[in-house]
Amino acid sequence: MSGPALFSADLLKIDADQVAARIETAIRAIVADTLRRRGAVVGLSGGIDSSVCAALCARALGPRRVLGLFMPDADSNPESLRLGRLLADSLGIEALVEDVGAVLGAAGCYRRRDEAIRQVIPEYAANWKCKIVLPDLLGRTGYALYSVVVRSPEGEERRARLSRDAYLGVVAATNFKQRTRQMMAYYHADRLQYAVVGTPNRLEYDQGFFVKGGDGLADLKPIAHLYKSQVYQLAAYLGIPKEIQSRAPTTDTYSLHQSQEEFYFSVPLQTFDLCLLGKNSGVPAPDVAAVVGLPPDQVARVYEMIDSKRKATRYLHLAALLAEPVDQISANEPAGATPVVMHLPRGPQTTEGDPASIA
Repeated sequence: MSGPALFSADLLKIDADQVAARIETAIRAIVADTLRRRGAVVGLSGGIDSSVCAALCARALGPRRVLGLFMPDADSNPESLRLGRLLADSLGIEALVEDVGAVLGAAGCYRRRDEAIRQVIPEYAANWKCKIVLPDLLGRTGYALYSVVVRSPEGEERRARLSRDAYLGVVAATNFKQRTRQMMAYYHADRLQYAVVGTPNRLEYDQGFFVKGGDGLADLKPIAHLYKSQVYQLAAYLGIPKEIQSRAPTTDTYSLHQSQEEFYFSVPLQTFDLCLLGKNSGVPAPDVAAVVGLPPDQVARVYEMIDSKRKATRYLHLAALLAEPVDQISANEPAGATPVVMHLPRGPQTTEGDPASIA
């Protein structure tokens, strides 16, 4: 594939009916045959990805075999719970609220985060709001350095560059959220003999926008092969409520509103979709630039960022590493059969909260 005439946004168009049917068939086979589970647990955030995953599971397994979980904390936007309820009602699935704020408080999530922020903004207090953001990465070179944005109760906002220790402290503390939510998901999965569904799309899976042992932990990830725009196409086909389809993607991790672009992807998701497609397809940056409306040097910059994130966060996709290989015998093999060596997975992996190594 090369040349502007061959590369276009149309390459991301899908036959939603066929794609949905294939995923639903895969969900049924994975849950019943491979995992031997009775149903699926899906964490509902009020966003497009979790909504599409829940809808696909409801169609594949039946609404009565899908449990939706709302897991707000002290920083969550109330809209997330409202839209999550709207989705559950539209699908006819059971949904429960598990407020994880008390667990996070007991683990010191908020206290540890605030202590890290005070390393660069000493007057920051528990009743202030915050988020961390990246600078504009396309027009500059060098390393990406996160800043913290805080807002006092009086409405005054301040911004300060995070030191390495402060940044790592903030991320380590906020990662409690994803890990605690996944702990809750597996509690209900164990209780019901269900499988836990992960909800990353291809951008998040490829670029490591997840927490290891948190939202990166799941039994199946049904839309990890789909670009973001393709998830939206599926949402329209599946009849996901319009309010959810039109909601701007957000991390919903910090008390101040934080878009995924300012926290991790640096460019609009629609643009990143096409840049990632071009990168994965071997399309030269100038050909992609003609389609996305960016200068060729900026698309080349996005290509560098893609490679950088893959390299920096590859460890997140890895299973636990062994000092020496361990032979395992399949449950279906008779005693004395030749053992099967389980190999480590390959491929890039990343996680939400890791800095982009190139800015």
